[in-house]
Amino acid sequence: KGYNMEILRAENLVKTFQISEKQRKALDVPERKKVAVNGISFTAHSGEVFGLLGPNGAGKTTTMRMLSTLIKPDSGDVFYNDKSAVKNPTSIRSEFAFLTTDLKLDMKSTADEMFDFFSELYHIPSETAKKRKSELFENFGITSFTDTKISKLSQGMRQKVSLIISVIHNPKVIIFDEPTNGLDIIAARDVRDFMLTVVESFGEIVDDLGMMNAYIPAWNTMVVMQDVVACDYSPEFVAVTCIVNLLFAAVAIFVTGRLFENEKIVNG
Repeated sequence: KGYNMEILRAENLVKTFQISEKQRKALDVPERKKVAVNGISFTAHSGEVFGLLGPNGAGKTTTMRMLSTLIKPDSGDVFYNDKSAVKNPTSIRSEFAFLTTDLKLDMKSTADEMFDFFSELYHIPSETAKKRKSELFENFGITSFTDTKISKLSQGMRQKVSLIISVIHNPKVIIFDEPTNGLDIIAARDVRDFMLTVVESFGEIVDDLGMMNAYIPAWNTMVVMQDVVACDYSPEFVAVTCIVNLLFAAVAIFVTGRLFENEKIVNG
C-alpha cells in the first residue's frame, strides 16, 4: 500500500531572472532577462528516485528551489499530494526535506547540538528525536564525532551532518541538490544506501544527479538541457550510457594520456 503513488507533480514551471546590461551583451540576448526554467513538467511517485541530469546552467538547481518553495515560479505550480506549493508554501514545507550545497552550518556548534536545535524547530518529541539521532548518526558513521565542533570536521563529514539535519523530521519526499559533493567514494556510498532505505519505506527522492554523479540510483531520469526538458530516460538507458562513457574515457587516457582536450592533462 502506498507504493508507486503520485506524491509530487511539477506543472509547466517557468522562472526568469533579471540580468545586467553587461550580462545581456555577454549572453547576446535581446532583453535583460535570463530564462532559467522554461515549462518543465514531471511527476514523481512514492518508492522511487527521480533524477534530474544535465550540465551546469541547465536549470536543475532553479527547478529544485521552486520545488522546495525557496523561490516562486513565474508561472506553473508544484503539488505535493495534490496540495499546491505556490498557494500553501508554509504548510507544505513539512512534507519534504531539501538539501542544497549552499546549506551553511554553525561552525561553533557540534553535530549533536545542531541536531537538537533542528529537532526542536520541527517540534519532534524528545524520545523520538533521541531515537532518530542514534539511527542517523550510526548509519552515516558520525557517532564518534557528535561532540566535535563543525569547524573541526572535514568537508565530507560536514556534508553528512547537513544531510542528517535535512531529514531530521523523517519526510516522505527528499530533494537533494548534488548530495555527494565533497564526499569520498565510501561516504557517497552511504548516501546511496540511505536513499535506497528511504524508497524501500515508500518514500520518494528527487535528486540533482549532476553530470558526474549519475551512479546514484535513479528509477527515472529527466535530462535537462538549457532550461528545457530534453528527454526522459529509463534507468537502464542511463546505466548503459554511463558505462559506455567511462569505457571511452578509459580508452582515451590509455591511448592519448589525456582526458578531454580542454581539461587538465592526466598522465599515465
